[in-house]
Amino acid sequence: MVIAIGILLVIFAFVAPLLIRASDIPPPELPSPTQHLEDRKAAIYENLRDLQGEYRMGKLSDDDYQQIKLDLQKQLAGVLAEIEKIESELELSDANAETSTSA
Repeated sequence: MVIAIGILLVIFAFVAPLLIRASDIPPPELPSPTQHLEDRKAAIYENLRDLQGEYRMGKLSDDDYQQIKLDLQKQLAGVLAEIEKIESELELSDANAETSTSA
């Protein structure tokens, strides 16, 4: 009896996925065009926090701290500019799409 139930469960486990229709599966979420930049921005902020902590503990000289901080701030400025550029392009394309559909 237990073996029969086990066999039925195994058969069901193999057959059940075949019964799922494509319409039952939700559409995949589209990735954000700026997600990789948002991840990079978060990493730079984390690096800045770590840098400040290491400087306060005395692991870095003042010159090293200032140089690394400046480099990270430049990277952050580039990432923020790129995010803003992509978002403004998306807003512009959305606005163009709205005007073309309403015309």
